[in-house]
Amino acid sequence: MADITVRMRVNGGPRSATVPPRLTLADFLRERCGLTGTHLGCEHGVCGACTVLLDGQAVRACLVFAVQADGAEVTTVEGIASPAGELSPVQEAFRDHHGLQCGFCTPGFVVSVTAFLRDNPDPTDEQIRDGLSGNLCRCTGYQGILKAVRAAARRRQAGRP
Repeated sequence: MADITVRMRVNGGPRSATVPPRLTLADFLRERCGLTGTHLGCEHGVCGACTVLLDGQAVRACLVFAVQADGAEVTTVEGIASPAGELSPVQEAFRDHHGLQCGFCTPGFVVSVTAFLRDNPDPTDEQIRDGLSGNLCRCTGYQGILKAVRAAARRRQAGRP
């Protein structure tokens, strides 16, 4: 198959490349864009480490081909902080409430929680657990992550985006 030229906006900036049709969005972001915050764990869409926002929706970048993102807006964990580098409320909460340990799963959680809280700004603990059920962590025991999500929700309600 012939390579295909894709164009998209990644973290607010234009990106284009000629890619093989079967190159995943995760590999495009890591190899062609140098955005290594999108981690590859299972490469089957189970662990959530590769979660990015595709036109605002949280998706597993290992399950999306780069050609499917042609013309789209993609936000990776690197694009969650402000352009000046100020951490988002979600990132601050993960830092402040020990929502990370080894850090491998953290980018996927941060992106997933960002989308989750945008759509559900005042979640119950049950909704948080359900909303994060697609992200796996082997280190934290999840308690710090749950505290971080609750804290991020409070920060967002206090007027932080």
